[in-house]
Amino acid sequence: MNLLSGSIRRVAIVGGTHGNELTGIYTIEKLNRFPHLLDGYSFECMTLLANPKAIAANRRYIDRDLNRCFGNADLANPALTNYEDILAKEIAAKLGPKDRPQADVIIDLHTSTSNMGLTILLSSRHPFNLRLAAYLSALHPDVRVCCGIQCNQDAPMLRSLSPLGCTIEVGAIAQGILNADLFEKTQMLVRETLNYIDAENQGKPLSIPASLTVYQTLSSVDYPRNSSGQIEAMIHPQLQFQDYQPLQPGDPMFWTFTGESIPYRGESTVFPIFINEAAYYEKGIAMTLTDRIVLPTERA
Repeated sequence: MNLLSGSIRRVAIVGGTHGNELTGIYTIEKLNRFPHLLDGYSFECMTLLANPKAIAANRRYIDRDLNRCFGNADLANPALTNYEDILAKEIAAKLGPKDRPQADVIIDLHTSTSNMGLTILLSSRHPFNLRLAAYLSALHPDVRVCCGIQCNQDAPMLRSLSPLGCTIEVGAIAQGILNADLFEKTQMLVRETLNYIDAENQGKPLSIPASLTVYQTLSSVDYPRNSSGQIEAMIHPQLQFQDYQPLQPGDPMFWTFTGESIPYRGESTVFPIFINEAAYYEKGIAMTLTDRIVLPTERA
């Protein structure tokens, strides 16, 4: 199928890319137990539990973050032989390859310890994705839409195996637990995504806003550290859980262990997301800074 035209034939719903994010895992378990929930669409739905060993261990990953293993160079590198690198190649064989994906749309389900609410992380700025995100954001006031620096198919995330689709990221929720409210909202977003795709397939596109607010990634910020690499400050109490809220130059950003405030020293207003994400401590990321932009969603 040419993804730039024609109908969607296959949609992949993925959970457990991170083994301790139970919302996506149990969403897939539910869909596998009650397959009739995926009946009646004009396309095939497939489900995938991406990282079985990490799921069994209730760990984010075994050897390496699976959701950083899908860059083109890594997938093509036979020297990368740890568990997640091999697994990524196997998943790419099922859903990819990127230039001829077998899954026309990928929906990858995640959770965050940050206060991300209901977030749609786009696979690309393809008009289909923008229209889908606009539809979802119009449905629920808590839905926000993000685009990473690598908002394309060379990104290392699983979602990059197809240009169409997204990651659904919900939070705040601790790793390794379930939250009924966020679980149900994830079900809603999956269901409405499938409904939107089905309407597109049948030539009955659903109504969407003419424009979409997108939080475009600018950069990531690490915690203040000493010469030995040890963290010397925490997220400031006024910034904690303030994902998507404007951060102005001079606003408090970090709080030292001696009780001193460290301000944001940028020159323009930004919108931090993934603030104090537990899984990002090892990556040297205290938060991601974004700009808020508006993109058109009109059909060509």
